Amino acid sequence: LLVLMFGVMCGYILLPVLLVQHLGFEDLPMQTALKPLDVREQGLDALSSFNGKKKNDYQEGPITNFHTRRILSNDDAAEEQKSDEKSPPDESEDEKTPPDLPKESEESASIDSEKEDEVAEKEDEVAVETSEVAVVSDGEESTQKSVQSLAAAISFGSLNEVEQRIVEDRDILSRQSIPTATSPQIMKTAFLPDHHRTKILVTGGAGFVGSHLVDKLMMEGHEVTVIDNFFTGQKKNIAHWLHHPNFSLVVHDVTEPIQLEVDQIYHLACPASPPHYQYNPVKTIKTSTMGTLNMLGLAKRVRARMLLTSTSEIYGDPQVHPQPESYWGNVNTIGPRACYDEGKRVAETMMYSYRNQNNVDVRVARIFNTFGPRMHPNDGRVVSNFIIQSLQNKDMTIYGEGQQTRSFQYVSDLVDGLHALMNGDYDMPVNLGNPDEYSVKDFATYIKDMTESKSEITFLPKSQDDPSQRRPDISTAKKQIGWEPKVTVKEGLEHTIAYFSRVLKEAGEIIPTGPGAAKPEA
Repeated sequence: LLVLMFGVMCGYILLPVLLVQHLGFEDLPMQTALKPLDVREQGLDALSSFNGKKKNDYQEGPITNFHTRRILSNDDAAEEQKSDEKSPPDESEDEKTPPDLPKESEESASIDSEKEDEVAEKEDEVAVETSEVAVVSDGEESTQKSVQSLAAAISFGSLNEVEQRIVEDRDILSRQSIPTATSPQIMKTAFLPDHHRTKILVTGGAGFVGSHLVDKLMMEGHEVTVIDNFFTGQKKNIAHWLHHPNFSLVVHDVTEPIQLEVDQIYHLACPASPPHYQYNPVKTIKTSTMGTLNMLGLAKRVRARMLLTSTSEIYGDPQVHPQPESYWGNVNTIGPRACYDEGKRVAETMMYSYRNQNNVDVRVARIFNTFGPRMHPNDGRVVSNFIIQSLQNKDMTIYGEGQQTRSFQYVSDLVDGLHALMNGDYDMPVNLGNPDEYSVKDFATYIKDMTESKSEITFLPKSQDDPSQRRPDISTAKKQIGWEPKVTVKEGLEHTIAYFSRVLKEAGEIIPTGPGAAKPEA
Protein backbone atom coordinates (compact mmCIF):
# COMPACT_ATOMS: atom_id res chain seq x y z
CA LEU A 1 0.00 0.00 0.00
CA LEU A 2 2.82 2.44 0.81
CA VAL A 3 4.54 1.69 -2.51
CA LEU A 4 1.26 2.31 -4.35
CA MET A 5 0.67 5.63 -2.56
CA PHE A 6 4.25 6.74 -3.33
CA GLY A 7 3.75 5.89 -6.98
CA VAL A 8 0.53 7.91 -7.18
CA MET A 9 2.21 10.95 -5.58
CA CYS A 10 5.12 10.77 -8.05
CA GLY A 11 2.59 10.56 -10.86
CA TYR A 12 0.83 13.74 -9.70
CA ILE A 13 4.17 15.58 -9.59
CA LEU A 14 5.73 14.36 -12.84
CA LEU A 15 2.64 14.18 -15.06
CA PRO A 16 2.20 17.98 -15.57
CA VAL A 17 5.93 18.34 -16.36
CA LEU A 18 5.86 15.56 -18.97
CA LEU A 19 2.68 16.96 -20.46
CA VAL A 20 4.15 20.46 -20.86
CA GLN A 21 7.34 19.05 -22.40
CA HIS A 22 5.27 17.03 -24.85
CA LEU A 23 3.16 19.99 -25.92
CA GLY A 24 5.86 22.65 -26.10
CA PHE A 25 5.47 26.26 -24.90
CA GLU A 26 5.25 27.76 -28.35
CA ASP A 27 2.15 25.74 -29.26
CA LEU A 28 -0.01 27.03 -26.41
CA PRO A 29 -2.75 29.43 -27.56
CA MET A 30 -1.69 33.04 -26.91
CA GLN A 31 -5.17 34.19 -25.90
CA THR A 32 -5.12 31.87 -22.87
CA ALA A 33 -1.65 32.94 -21.80
CA LEU A 34 -2.64 36.51 -20.98
CA LYS A 35 -5.51 37.05 -18.57
CA PRO A 36 -5.05 40.56 -17.16
CA LEU A 37 -6.93 41.46 -14.00
CA ASP A 38 -9.33 44.36 -13.97
CA VAL A 39 -7.12 45.98 -11.34
CA ARG A 40 -4.13 45.78 -13.69
CA GLU A 41 -6.03 47.37 -16.55
CA GLN A 42 -7.20 50.19 -14.26
CA GLY A 43 -3.63 50.70 -13.08
CA LEU A 44 -2.29 50.96 -16.62
CA ASP A 45 -5.04 53.41 -17.54
CA ALA A 46 -4.09 55.54 -14.54
CA LEU A 47 -0.42 55.45 -15.52
CA SER A 48 -1.21 56.91 -18.93
CA SER A 49 -2.39 60.12 -17.24
CA PHE A 50 1.11 61.08 -16.07
CA ASN A 51 3.70 59.28 -18.22
CA GLY A 52 2.08 59.77 -21.66
CA LYS A 53 2.03 56.06 -22.50
CA LYS A 54 -0.94 53.93 -23.32
CA LYS A 55 -1.91 50.66 -21.77
CA ASN A 56 -0.98 48.75 -24.92
CA ASP A 57 2.62 50.00 -24.68
CA TYR A 58 3.04 47.68 -21.69
CA GLN A 59 1.35 44.69 -23.35
CA GLU A 60 3.13 44.49 -26.72
CA GLY A 61 5.09 41.36 -27.52
CA PRO A 62 4.12 37.74 -27.08
CA ILE A 63 4.51 35.93 -23.82
CA THR A 64 7.06 33.14 -24.15
CA ASN A 65 7.00 31.75 -20.62
CA PHE A 66 3.72 30.27 -19.49
CA HIS A 67 4.75 30.20 -15.84
CA THR A 68 6.20 33.71 -15.34
CA ARG A 69 4.43 35.48 -18.25
CA ARG A 70 7.39 37.77 -18.86
CA ILE A 71 6.44 40.83 -20.93
CA LEU A 72 8.90 41.21 -23.81
CA SER A 73 10.06 44.48 -25.27
CA ASN A 74 9.17 45.40 -28.88
CA ASP A 75 12.66 44.45 -30.18
CA ASP A 76 12.58 41.04 -28.51
CA ALA A 77 9.13 40.41 -29.92
CA ALA A 78 10.25 41.28 -33.46
CA GLU A 79 13.25 38.92 -33.26
CA GLU A 80 11.08 36.10 -31.99
CA GLN A 81 8.56 36.67 -34.78
CA LYS A 82 11.36 36.40 -37.41
CA SER A 83 12.64 33.18 -35.88
CA ASP A 84 9.12 31.75 -35.96
CA GLU A 85 8.78 32.59 -39.69
CA LYS A 86 12.11 30.91 -40.60
CA SER A 87 11.40 27.67 -38.78
CA PRO A 88 8.44 25.81 -40.42
CA PRO A 89 6.20 23.92 -38.10
CA ASP A 90 6.82 20.19 -37.85
CA GLU A 91 3.16 19.36 -37.67
CA SER A 92 -0.16 21.10 -37.35
CA GLU A 93 -1.80 21.88 -34.05
CA ASP A 94 -4.51 19.39 -34.87
CA GLU A 95 -1.97 16.61 -35.28
CA LYS A 96 -0.05 17.44 -32.11
CA THR A 97 -2.46 16.28 -29.43
CA PRO A 98 -1.67 14.95 -26.01
CA PRO A 99 -2.05 11.26 -25.39
CA ASP A 100 -5.17 9.95 -23.75
CA LEU A 101 -4.86 10.16 -19.98
CA PRO A 102 -6.64 8.27 -17.27
CA LYS A 103 -9.58 10.14 -15.72
CA GLU A 104 -7.83 10.71 -12.38
CA SER A 105 -4.71 12.05 -14.13
CA GLU A 106 -6.80 14.52 -16.13
CA GLU A 107 -8.41 15.85 -12.95
CA SER A 108 -5.04 16.27 -11.20
CA ALA A 109 -3.58 17.98 -14.25
CA SER A 110 -6.54 20.37 -14.28
CA ILE A 111 -6.09 21.20 -10.59
CA ASP A 112 -2.34 21.80 -11.01
CA SER A 113 -3.01 23.96 -14.05
CA GLU A 114 -5.43 26.12 -12.05
CA LYS A 115 -2.84 26.55 -9.29
CA GLU A 116 -0.26 27.56 -11.88
CA ASP A 117 -2.73 30.12 -13.26
CA GLU A 118 -3.15 31.66 -9.80
CA VAL A 119 0.62 31.83 -9.22
CA ALA A 120 1.16 33.27 -12.69
CA GLU A 121 -1.47 35.95 -12.14
CA LYS A 122 0.20 37.01 -8.88
CA GLU A 123 3.61 37.17 -10.57
CA ASP A 124 2.08 39.09 -13.45
CA GLU A 125 0.85 41.74 -10.99
CA VAL A 126 4.34 42.00 -9.49
CA ALA A 127 5.75 42.48 -13.00
CA VAL A 128 3.27 45.30 -13.64
CA GLU A 129 4.20 47.05 -10.38
CA THR A 130 7.91 46.76 -11.20
CA SER A 131 7.45 48.14 -14.71
CA GLU A 132 5.40 51.03 -13.38
CA VAL A 133 8.04 52.06 -10.89
CA ALA A 134 10.73 51.74 -13.54
CA VAL A 135 9.13 54.31 -15.85
CA VAL A 136 9.41 57.03 -13.21
CA SER A 137 12.40 59.35 -13.53
CA ASP A 138 14.48 60.17 -10.45
CA GLY A 139 13.65 63.86 -10.59
CA GLU A 140 9.86 63.52 -10.71
CA GLU A 141 8.91 63.37 -7.04
CA SER A 142 5.19 63.86 -7.54
CA THR A 143 5.11 61.18 -10.23
CA GLN A 144 6.86 58.75 -7.91
CA LYS A 145 4.24 59.31 -5.22
CA SER A 146 1.51 58.58 -7.76
CA VAL A 147 3.23 55.34 -8.76
CA GLN A 148 3.55 54.29 -5.12
CA SER A 149 -0.12 54.98 -4.52
CA LEU A 150 -0.99 53.04 -7.65
CA ALA A 151 1.18 50.12 -6.62
CA ALA A 152 -0.58 50.09 -3.25
CA ALA A 153 -3.94 50.07 -5.04
CA ILE A 154 -2.86 47.15 -7.24
CA SER A 155 -1.58 45.28 -4.21
CA PHE A 156 -4.84 45.99 -2.39
CA GLY A 157 -6.77 44.62 -5.35
CA SER A 158 -5.02 41.27 -4.96
CA LEU A 159 -6.42 40.78 -1.43
CA ASN A 160 -9.43 38.63 -0.76
CA GLU A 161 -12.64 40.02 0.69
CA VAL A 162 -11.69 39.37 4.32
CA GLU A 163 -8.23 40.90 3.92
CA GLN A 164 -9.67 43.95 2.20
CA ARG A 165 -12.11 44.43 5.06
CA ILE A 166 -9.29 44.23 7.60
CA VAL A 167 -7.25 46.84 5.74
CA GLU A 168 -10.27 49.14 5.42
CA ASP A 169 -11.14 48.80 9.12
CA ARG A 170 -7.57 49.49 10.18
CA ASP A 171 -7.47 52.59 8.01
CA ILE A 172 -10.69 53.87 9.56
CA LEU A 173 -9.54 53.15 13.12
CA SER A 174 -6.28 55.05 12.51
CA ARG A 175 -8.35 58.19 11.95
CA GLN A 176 -10.74 58.13 14.91
CA SER A 177 -11.50 56.83 18.39
CA ILE A 178 -13.60 53.76 19.20
CA PRO A 179 -16.90 54.43 20.98
CA THR A 180 -16.94 53.03 24.51
CA ALA A 181 -19.33 53.20 27.44
CA THR A 182 -17.16 55.88 29.06
CA SER A 183 -16.54 57.84 25.83
CA PRO A 184 -19.40 57.01 23.44
CA GLN A 185 -18.75 59.87 21.03
CA ILE A 186 -16.41 59.37 18.05
CA MET A 187 -13.40 61.71 17.94
CA LYS A 188 -11.67 62.29 14.61
CA THR A 189 -7.89 62.59 14.51
CA ALA A 190 -6.16 65.02 12.19
CA PHE A 191 -3.28 63.94 9.95
CA LEU A 192 -0.06 65.86 10.51
CA PRO A 193 3.17 65.54 8.51
CA ASP A 194 6.17 64.33 10.47
CA HIS A 195 7.72 67.78 10.83
CA HIS A 196 4.53 69.12 12.45
CA ARG A 197 3.68 66.12 14.62
CA THR A 198 4.81 66.46 18.23
CA LYS A 199 5.75 63.65 20.63
CA ILE A 200 3.91 64.39 23.86
CA LEU A 201 4.11 62.66 27.23
CA VAL A 202 1.16 62.92 29.65
CA THR A 203 1.78 61.58 33.15
CA GLY A 204 -1.43 60.64 34.91
CA GLY A 205 -3.05 60.52 31.48
CA ALA A 206 -5.63 57.91 32.51
CA GLY A 207 -7.08 60.18 35.18
CA PHE A 208 -10.00 62.59 35.03
CA VAL A 209 -8.23 65.67 33.65
CA GLY A 210 -5.42 63.77 31.93
CA SER A 211 -7.75 61.68 29.75
CA HIS A 212 -9.54 64.79 28.46
CA LEU A 213 -6.18 66.38 27.68
CA VAL A 214 -5.21 63.23 25.77
CA ASP A 215 -8.39 63.56 23.70
CA LYS A 216 -7.46 67.08 22.61
CA LEU A 217 -3.87 66.14 21.74
CA MET A 218 -4.93 63.03 19.83
CA MET A 219 -7.52 64.92 17.80
CA GLU A 220 -4.79 67.38 16.82
CA GLY A 221 -2.83 64.49 15.31
CA HIS A 222 0.11 64.28 17.73
CA GLU A 223 1.86 61.18 19.06
CA VAL A 224 0.76 60.78 22.68
CA THR A 225 2.31 58.56 25.34
CA VAL A 226 0.46 58.12 28.64
CA ILE A 227 2.20 57.10 31.86
CA ASP A 228 -0.06 55.97 34.70
CA ASN A 229 0.10 53.53 37.60
CA PHE A 230 -3.73 53.41 37.85
CA PHE A 231 -3.88 54.32 41.53
CA THR A 232 -6.67 56.83 40.82
CA GLY A 233 -6.62 56.68 37.01
CA GLN A 234 -8.82 54.21 35.16
CA LYS A 235 -8.04 52.36 31.96
CA LYS A 236 -11.58 52.86 30.69
CA ASN A 237 -10.88 56.62 30.48
CA ILE A 238 -8.45 56.03 27.61
CA ALA A 239 -9.77 52.72 26.22
CA HIS A 240 -11.12 54.51 23.15
CA TRP A 241 -7.54 55.30 22.03
CA LEU A 242 -5.77 52.01 22.76
CA HIS A 243 -6.12 50.86 19.12
CA HIS A 244 -4.74 54.06 17.58
CA PRO A 245 -1.20 54.02 16.07
CA ASN A 246 -0.44 57.47 17.53
CA PHE A 247 -1.26 56.41 21.10
CA SER A 248 0.92 54.52 23.59
CA LEU A 249 0.21 53.49 27.19
CA VAL A 250 3.00 52.77 29.66
CA VAL A 251 2.01 51.39 33.07
CA HIS A 252 4.63 53.08 35.20
CA ASP A 253 5.05 54.96 38.49
CA VAL A 254 6.60 58.39 38.05
CA THR A 255 8.54 57.99 41.28
CA GLU A 256 10.80 55.71 39.20
CA PRO A 257 12.91 57.17 36.35
CA ILE A 258 11.96 56.45 32.75
CA GLN A 259 13.78 56.94 29.44
CA LEU A 260 11.70 58.31 26.55
CA GLU A 261 12.12 60.65 23.60
CA VAL A 262 9.51 63.41 23.75
CA ASP A 263 9.05 67.06 22.82
CA GLN A 264 6.56 68.10 25.54
CA ILE A 265 5.72 66.78 29.01
CA TYR A 266 2.39 67.41 30.74
CA HIS A 267 3.04 66.34 34.34
CA LEU A 268 -0.37 65.62 35.91
CA ALA A 269 0.45 62.51 37.93
CA CYS A 270 -0.72 62.85 41.54
CA PRO A 271 -3.91 62.05 43.50
CA ALA A 272 -5.96 65.25 43.67
CA SER A 273 -8.95 64.58 45.92
CA PRO A 274 -8.47 64.87 49.72
CA PRO A 275 -9.60 61.31 50.60
CA HIS A 276 -7.26 59.81 47.98
CA TYR A 277 -4.11 61.85 48.66
CA GLN A 278 -4.59 61.42 52.44
CA TYR A 279 -4.80 57.62 52.09
CA ASN A 280 -1.02 57.35 51.62
CA PRO A 281 0.46 60.75 52.45
CA VAL A 282 4.07 59.61 52.10
CA LYS A 283 3.40 58.29 48.60
CA THR A 284 1.64 61.56 47.78
CA ILE A 285 4.73 63.54 48.81
CA LYS A 286 6.99 61.21 46.82
CA THR A 287 4.79 61.58 43.73
CA SER A 288 4.91 65.38 43.92
CA THR A 289 8.64 65.55 44.66
CA MET A 290 10.42 62.50 43.23
CA GLY A 291 7.96 62.23 40.34
CA THR A 292 8.50 65.88 39.41
CA LEU A 293 12.27 65.46 39.81
CA ASN A 294 12.27 62.48 37.42
CA MET A 295 10.21 64.34 34.83
CA LEU A 296 12.47 67.39 35.07
CA GLY A 297 15.48 65.13 34.55
CA LEU A 298 13.83 63.71 31.45
CA ALA A 299 12.96 67.20 30.19
CA LYS A 300 16.55 68.31 30.72
CA ARG A 301 18.00 65.31 28.88
CA VAL A 302 15.76 65.50 25.81
CA ARG A 303 15.29 69.30 25.95
CA ALA A 304 11.53 69.04 26.20
CA ARG A 305 9.16 71.71 27.48
CA MET A 306 7.47 70.65 30.72
CA LEU A 307 4.18 71.79 32.26
CA LEU A 308 3.39 71.07 35.91
CA THR A 309 -0.24 70.98 37.03
CA SER A 310 -0.02 72.62 40.43
CA THR A 311 -3.08 73.47 42.50
CA SER A 312 -5.01 76.21 44.23
CA GLU A 313 -4.26 74.25 47.42
CA ILE A 314 -0.87 75.98 47.59
CA TYR A 315 -2.82 79.04 48.77
CA GLY A 316 -4.10 77.01 51.77
CA ASP A 317 -6.90 78.78 53.64
CA PRO A 318 -6.39 82.13 51.89
CA GLN A 319 -6.60 85.49 53.58
CA VAL A 320 -6.59 87.30 50.23
CA HIS A 321 -9.69 87.06 48.06
CA PRO A 322 -9.73 86.37 45.14
CA GLN A 323 -6.29 84.75 44.98
CA PRO A 324 -3.74 86.16 42.50
CA GLU A 325 -0.56 84.31 41.51
CA SER A 326 1.46 86.73 43.64
CA TYR A 327 -0.20 85.52 46.87
CA TRP A 328 2.12 83.27 48.88
CA GLY A 329 -0.60 81.38 50.70
CA ASN A 330 -1.60 80.35 54.22
CA VAL A 331 -0.77 76.66 54.61
CA ASN A 332 -0.59 74.39 57.65
CA THR A 333 2.64 72.50 57.00
CA ILE A 334 1.77 69.62 59.37
CA GLY A 335 -1.99 69.25 58.78
CA PRO A 336 -3.76 66.35 57.00
CA ARG A 337 -3.76 68.26 53.69
CA ALA A 338 -0.08 69.25 53.91
CA CYS A 339 1.16 66.16 51.99
CA TYR A 340 -0.58 67.54 48.92
CA ASP A 341 -0.27 71.28 49.54
CA GLU A 342 3.41 71.25 50.43
CA GLY A 343 4.23 68.61 47.85
CA LYS A 344 2.95 70.88 45.09
CA ARG A 345 4.75 73.90 46.56
CA VAL A 346 8.03 71.98 46.48
CA ALA A 347 7.28 70.82 42.94
CA GLU A 348 6.91 74.45 41.83
CA THR A 349 10.23 75.26 43.50
CA MET A 350 11.89 72.42 41.58
CA MET A 351 10.46 73.65 38.29
CA TYR A 352 11.97 77.10 38.61
CA SER A 353 15.24 75.80 40.04
CA TYR A 354 15.68 73.67 36.90
CA ARG A 355 14.73 76.64 34.75
CA ASN A 356 17.24 78.97 36.40
CA GLN A 357 20.12 76.49 36.72
CA ASN A 358 19.68 74.20 33.68
CA ASN A 359 17.62 76.31 31.25
CA VAL A 360 14.73 73.83 31.24
CA ASP A 361 11.66 75.31 29.55
CA VAL A 362 8.89 75.15 32.20
CA ARG A 363 5.23 76.07 32.65
CA VAL A 364 3.16 75.99 35.87
CA ALA A 365 -0.67 75.90 36.04
CA ARG A 366 -2.47 76.40 39.35
CA ILE A 367 -5.74 74.55 38.93
CA PHE A 368 -8.92 75.43 40.84
CA ASN A 369 -11.92 73.12 41.38
CA THR A 370 -12.77 71.28 38.16
CA PHE A 371 -15.63 68.93 37.28
CA GLY A 372 -16.95 66.97 34.31
CA PRO A 373 -17.37 63.47 32.86
CA ARG A 374 -14.87 60.78 33.91
CA MET A 375 -14.59 62.10 37.46
CA HIS A 376 -13.99 59.20 39.80
CA PRO A 377 -17.38 58.48 41.40
CA ASN A 378 -15.70 57.81 44.78
CA ASP A 379 -13.28 60.72 44.85
CA GLY A 380 -15.17 62.44 47.70
CA ARG A 381 -15.24 65.86 46.04
CA VAL A 382 -18.17 68.25 46.26
CA VAL A 383 -19.50 67.88 42.70
CA SER A 384 -19.27 64.10 42.40
CA ASN A 385 -20.67 63.47 45.89
CA PHE A 386 -23.64 65.80 45.43
CA ILE A 387 -24.55 64.36 42.02
CA ILE A 388 -24.20 60.71 43.12
CA GLN A 389 -26.27 61.33 46.26
CA SER A 390 -29.01 63.30 44.50
CA LEU A 391 -29.40 60.78 41.65
CA GLN A 392 -29.92 58.03 44.24
CA ASN A 393 -32.21 60.21 46.40
CA LYS A 394 -29.80 59.84 49.31
CA ASP A 395 -28.95 62.53 51.84
CA MET A 396 -26.65 65.20 50.43
CA THR A 397 -23.93 65.68 53.04
CA ILE A 398 -22.21 69.03 53.72
CA TYR A 399 -19.22 69.16 56.05
CA GLY A 400 -19.59 72.34 58.08
CA GLU A 401 -22.30 74.97 57.83
CA GLY A 402 -22.06 75.18 54.04
CA GLN A 403 -20.95 78.83 54.00
CA GLN A 404 -17.50 78.03 52.59
CA THR A 405 -17.22 79.07 48.94
CA ARG A 406 -15.84 77.32 45.88
CA SER A 407 -15.39 78.17 42.20
CA PHE A 408 -16.09 75.41 39.68
CA GLN A 409 -14.80 75.17 36.12
CA TYR A 410 -15.73 72.62 33.46
CA VAL A 411 -13.00 70.24 32.38
CA SER A 412 -12.92 71.31 28.71
CA ASP A 413 -12.08 74.89 29.77
CA LEU A 414 -9.21 73.61 31.90
CA VAL A 415 -7.83 71.50 29.03
CA ASP A 416 -7.92 74.53 26.74
CA GLY A 417 -6.05 76.53 29.37
CA LEU A 418 -3.35 73.88 29.81
CA HIS A 419 -2.90 73.66 26.05
CA ALA A 420 -2.66 77.45 25.66
CA LEU A 421 -0.15 77.70 28.51
CA MET A 422 2.06 74.92 27.15
CA ASN A 423 2.19 76.42 23.68
CA GLY A 424 2.53 80.05 24.79
CA ASP A 425 5.61 82.06 25.76
CA TYR A 426 4.68 82.87 29.37
CA ASP A 427 6.62 80.76 31.89
CA MET A 428 5.43 82.01 35.29
CA PRO A 429 2.57 80.43 37.32
CA VAL A 430 -0.95 80.93 35.95
CA ASN A 431 -4.29 80.45 37.72
CA LEU A 432 -6.78 78.34 35.74
CA GLY A 433 -10.28 78.42 37.18
CA ASN A 434 -13.77 79.89 36.88
CA PRO A 435 -14.37 83.04 38.96
CA ASP A 436 -18.07 82.07 39.23
CA GLU A 437 -18.28 81.52 43.00
CA TYR A 438 -20.86 79.51 44.99
CA SER A 439 -21.34 78.65 48.63
CA VAL A 440 -21.32 74.90 49.14
CA LYS A 441 -24.88 75.00 50.50
CA ASP A 442 -26.21 76.91 47.48
CA PHE A 443 -24.37 74.57 45.15
CA ALA A 444 -25.96 71.52 46.77
CA THR A 445 -29.42 73.08 46.36
CA TYR A 446 -28.64 73.90 42.73
CA ILE A 447 -27.72 70.27 41.92
CA LYS A 448 -30.75 68.96 43.81
CA ASP A 449 -33.04 71.13 41.68
CA MET A 450 -31.33 70.12 38.42
CA THR A 451 -31.69 66.41 39.18
CA GLU A 452 -35.23 66.82 40.58
CA SER A 453 -34.07 64.79 43.55
CA LYS A 454 -35.95 63.96 46.76
CA SER A 455 -32.71 64.04 48.76
CA GLU A 456 -32.39 65.94 52.04
CA ILE A 457 -29.42 68.21 52.70
CA THR A 458 -27.66 67.26 55.95
CA PHE A 459 -24.76 68.91 57.80
CA LEU A 460 -21.80 67.10 59.39
CA PRO A 461 -18.74 68.42 61.29
CA LYS A 462 -16.31 70.52 59.25
CA SER A 463 -13.13 68.89 57.94
CA GLN A 464 -9.78 70.05 59.34
CA ASP A 465 -8.06 72.84 57.38
CA ASP A 466 -10.93 73.05 54.90
CA PRO A 467 -10.53 76.44 53.13
CA SER A 468 -13.23 78.97 53.93
CA GLN A 469 -13.12 80.59 50.49
CA ARG A 470 -11.62 79.85 47.10
CA ARG A 471 -11.86 81.99 43.96
CA PRO A 472 -9.18 82.57 41.28
CA ASP A 473 -7.96 85.85 39.92
CA ILE A 474 -7.53 84.98 36.21
CA SER A 475 -6.31 88.36 34.95
CA THR A 476 -2.88 86.84 34.21
CA ALA A 477 -4.42 84.03 32.14
CA LYS A 478 -6.47 86.54 30.14
CA LYS A 479 -3.50 88.79 29.48
CA GLN A 480 -0.65 86.32 28.97
CA ILE A 481 -2.27 83.30 27.24
CA GLY A 482 -5.60 84.73 26.09
CA TRP A 483 -7.65 82.26 28.12
CA GLU A 484 -10.87 82.45 30.12
CA PRO A 485 -13.62 79.87 30.78
CA LYS A 486 -16.38 79.53 28.18
CA VAL A 487 -18.66 76.80 29.59
CA THR A 488 -21.15 77.90 32.22
CA VAL A 489 -21.58 75.92 35.41
CA LYS A 490 -25.11 74.98 34.36
CA GLU A 491 -23.98 73.60 30.98
CA GLY A 492 -21.16 71.68 32.60
CA LEU A 493 -23.43 70.19 35.24
CA GLU A 494 -25.87 68.98 32.59
CA HIS A 495 -23.08 66.97 30.90
CA THR A 496 -21.73 65.71 34.22
CA ILE A 497 -25.13 64.61 35.53
CA ALA A 498 -25.78 62.71 32.29
CA TYR A 499 -22.41 60.98 32.67
CA PHE A 500 -23.00 59.91 36.28
CA SER A 501 -26.47 58.69 35.33
CA ARG A 502 -24.83 56.24 32.91
CA VAL A 503 -22.27 55.22 35.55
CA LEU A 504 -25.02 54.56 38.08
CA LYS A 505 -27.03 52.55 35.59
CA GLU A 506 -23.99 50.35 34.99
CA ALA A 507 -22.92 50.05 38.64
CA GLY A 508 -26.37 49.78 40.20
CA GLU A 509 -25.38 51.65 43.38
CA ILE A 510 -22.49 53.92 44.39
CA ILE A 511 -21.68 54.81 47.99
CA PRO A 512 -20.02 58.26 48.11
CA THR A 513 -16.70 58.67 49.91
CA GLY A 514 -16.59 60.68 53.14
CA PRO A 515 -14.06 63.35 54.11
CA GLY A 516 -11.55 60.94 55.66
CA ALA A 517 -8.71 59.10 53.94
CA ALA A 518 -9.92 56.39 51.57
CA LYS A 519 -8.38 54.15 48.92
CA PRO A 520 -9.79 54.68 45.42
CA GLU A 521 -12.26 51.99 44.36
CA ALA A 522 -12.16 50.47 40.89
